[in-house]
Amino acid sequence: MAIRGKNFKSLVSLGQKLVVILGPTAVGKSDLAVKLAQKFHGEIVSADSRQVYQGMNIGTGKITPSEMGCIPHHLLDVISPKIQFDVATYQKKATQAIQEILKRRQLPFLVGGSPFYLDAITKGWQFSKAKANPALRIALAQKSLAELLKILQVLDYHYFQKVEKDNKRRIIRAIEIASQLGKVPPRKENPQFQTLIIGLKLPLSELKKRIYQRLEKRFQQGMIQEVENLHRQGLSWQRLEDFGLEYRWISCYLQKKITIKEMKEKLQKETEKFAKRQLTWFKKDPTIHWIQKQEEAQHLIQNFLKEKGFPKEKNYFKNS
Repeated sequence: MAIRGKNFKSLVSLGQKLVVILGPTAVGKSDLAVKLAQKFHGEIVSADSRQVYQGMNIGTGKITPSEMGCIPHHLLDVISPKIQFDVATYQKKATQAIQEILKRRQLPFLVGGSPFYLDAITKGWQFSKAKANPALRIALAQKSLAELLKILQVLDYHYFQKVEKDNKRRIIRAIEIASQLGKVPPRKENPQFQTLIIGLKLPLSELKKRIYQRLEKRFQQGMIQEVENLHRQGLSWQRLEDFGLEYRWISCYLQKKITIKEMKEKLQKETEKFAKRQLTWFKKDPTIHWIQKQEEAQHLIQNFLKEKGFPKEKNYFKNS
């Protein structure tokens, strides 16, 4: 049963409530979020590190206007892919969007699979005040991932041990901070919202099947042409490769570094690995309520809206 009308509006006014829908790539987060937003007077804020960029539509799986179901979506297409967009900037813009949704007495849904972006909002991370060093960034960008990791290992071994080893941009920022402050300081938390975190999951075999079907659909939609167009518009091959997954391997194919068969095989394999890394990150968070069906999510949201302090219920991930 959906909560609508005046009763729903008064429930939302109880506090700064935020519903989070997360999960691995291709699991169906966007579709579920739209259906839930339609039932609970919601608006959606994207938590995807690549969907913020304009012109990167097919490769990122950006939701189309017809798929939005008349639900307002925020933090899509906010910046040119030629410009760097970091998690601190995302946090500021997403927090502002969520607060504006609450002022309209609507329920905000934070939806995506980028763990760092999600945690920046749900945990209220306070980021380092170390200033940007453009010259250092340019110099570091020319180095390989292995070279960057060696630099970080010398500067801050403790942070080196826990940093994502394949995230070049984050490693460069860590080196930038450690160069100024001597080390990367522990991140402080200051949550701004009372959150209900819902994780959508599928059996791994089904997820792999969906990844394959989605890739085939994107090729049919013109994903290769999208990457070609971005390059023609001034994005270097290196910049495109830095976006990872679809943009990396299609760029390699267009540069004739690999065959189309190798590109598709790489994409399937690397996307599956990416989904596993997402799940590994999410499993560390005991506050996530894992579900498989929309009805389970609706029940959780209804309880969340009725109570000022929402107690943790069944962890569907552990019990299935």
